[in-house]
Amino acid sequence: MSLALLGDALLYAVLPVYAADFGLTLPWVGVMLSANRFVRVFAYGAIAQVTALLGPRKMCIIAAITATFSTAIYGCGQGPAVILFARILWGLTYGILILATLSYAVTSRKSAGTRIGISQAIQRSGPMLALLAGAWLVGRVGPNMAFMLIAIVTALALPLALRLPHDATTKPKPKSSSALPRPKPIDILFFLQGYGVDGVFAITITLIFARETSVANAVMSGSALLAMRHFGEAVAAPIFGWIADKLGASKVFIGTASLTMLGFIFVAIGWTVLGALIMLIFRGALASLGPAVIAQSTSEANDVIGPLARMQAWRDLGAACGPLATGFLLAILSPEAQHALVAIALGMGISYWLYAKRPRHSSCP
Repeated sequence: MSLALLGDALLYAVLPVYAADFGLTLPWVGVMLSANRFVRVFAYGAIAQVTALLGPRKMCIIAAITATFSTAIYGCGQGPAVILFARILWGLTYGILILATLSYAVTSRKSAGTRIGISQAIQRSGPMLALLAGAWLVGRVGPNMAFMLIAIVTALALPLALRLPHDATTKPKPKSSSALPRPKPIDILFFLQGYGVDGVFAITITLIFARETSVANAVMSGSALLAMRHFGEAVAAPIFGWIADKLGASKVFIGTASLTMLGFIFVAIGWTVLGALIMLIFRGALASLGPAVIAQSTSEANDVIGPLARMQAWRDLGAACGPLATGFLLAILSPEAQHALVAIALGMGISYWLYAKRPRHSSCP
């Protein structure tokens, strides 16, 4: 999965400032960076059923091929229709990968937090490399050629997928469900952090830096901070996953969610780098804590995939709405104002989660 994420990770840093090279305008940038999320929101149910039928290994093989193809399209495609096709293809690819990798990670419920954290750490090493080395590569050969070269590296995921074990013991139940289930309080929080981090922050960070420096330097600076999003998951996810296994995921979850909100506040008042670092590190912790909360609240291994798919669907809905809304709202709201609104919404979401947990501690998150 780490190799599959290379192209998508770099696209968030490159597309807002190199939109013309892809035949896009700024509003189209928001559409492209959200399209893959919208696809996943309504595809998770079907993906879970197909994964139950074929198994995680075969699905990972398919995803390795489609990830390479979609990244290559970024390099040679031009115009909204072609790039939109690549984003839809990537949306289905990521949906396959996230459910397949989580199904491997939760085979041991007792150590689910640690296993999910280690999985997240491995996954995020690729995007970190793409954002740092990829940004440098874009400055040397241009965005289109950079994505073609990255597609070659992504193709290495296929032989790795072929070596995955055949006998995954945890599979999602092959039963039908609504395309977008009603959210639990934890799903609302993941919707908001998806909207804020993967939407508002990811879209605007290079634009914030571009006010005071060249476009090339803004891309490098923005890419470095976006790389911290993946570094935060690579470092914080296994650490906080282990802590969650020891102390209980719910307690640790609410603290990290509050610190993520603090990061948005700092960006809103102009402390951009400090706020971004706080936001991204503790957002990385949430990557393992959310699934750990769900894993610790269910009694049977086969019950995990459904709630995980629900949480991922709502997170992706937020991450889809974020880029789409941010691109249009930039005409009337500054990046700092949008970060402030996200902080307010996160505060309300945390309060609702605490209220919902207080009267019935045995309820699902």
